Amino acid sequence: MSTPETAGTTDRPDDRDDRDDRATQGTGATEDAGTSADHDAAPADGRVGRLVVCATPIGNLEDVTARVLRTLAEAAVVACEDTRHTRRLLDRHGIRQRTVSLHEHNEAERSGELLDRVRAGEVVALVSDAGMPVVSDPGGRLVAAARDAGLPVEVLPGASAPVTAIATAGIVADRWRFVGFLPRRGDDVVALLAHPETSVAFESPNRLVATLRALAAIDPDRVVAVCRELTKLHEEVVRGPVAEVAARFGESGVRGEVTLVVAGVPEAAADDADRSVALDAVAELVEAGARAKSAARVVAGLTGQSANELYRALHERD
Repeated sequence: MSTPETAGTTDRPDDRDDRDDRATQGTGATEDAGTSADHDAAPADGRVGRLVVCATPIGNLEDVTARVLRTLAEAAVVACEDTRHTRRLLDRHGIRQRTVSLHEHNEAERSGELLDRVRAGEVVALVSDAGMPVVSDPGGRLVAAARDAGLPVEVLPGASAPVTAIATAGIVADRWRFVGFLPRRGDDVVALLAHPETSVAFESPNRLVATLRALAAIDPDRVVAVCRELTKLHEEVVRGPVAEVAARFGESGVRGEVTLVVAGVPEAAADDADRSVALDAVAELVEAGARAKSAARVVAGLTGQSANELYRALHERD
């Protein structure tokens, strides 16, 4: 077997502060979205407001486009996942700007306030802590509400952890898929990643070793790449057979943000994994009191598996 490979870079770090959406730092101001006195009435000068979704750096604060910086400087307000985190980006580029928090706990109520600003002709910029808002980050409800209301929505592309990871992993993939944050249970992870296409996922550093070991128990030679702290000072990419990578991090531990790239499995292996998951679902229904034939028919209808084969396999398992 080949040994895992490690590569590093020397970009400027951007370590995160603990979240405190009420904090104000630097030269800008933080306000509640409803406190601006000039956005309640419709604009008399024909201004057209819009919501602008802005991609921000995933680590190195220089990885931001000129369009994003201009929008952040000219917007009426910047809606942030964490105002303190965004303040550091604004301060780094000399931008004085009002910020308001928009995160998973207040997005539903704050969306209405922000869209009132857009209706009044203002530009509202939306950012998350890193990368593109909405993609495994807050902002989806706000964008959906703006679209439903017929309000203009503009997206400014930029840094992306999944795209950066697939480019640096060294796992050739003409087709790949992003699956977001991985589930907590090892068997759910194995089922999700039992796919012929290369998968890119976010994983907690606290669960990474358990995830790698779960994959190694099925196929120890499957190639993975652990991309840690992308674009930051301590960036690290460890690539190799999953059993070896699991052993590597089992000894050293894991810190920082992790994006995991997992090579796909052959079509036949993926089909076997899908059948195993379907069979587990049939067994759970039977255990809950359903008749075996009825359970097999229900699961077959949902998964596309053969009801007869599931019924037969259930009895063979017993």
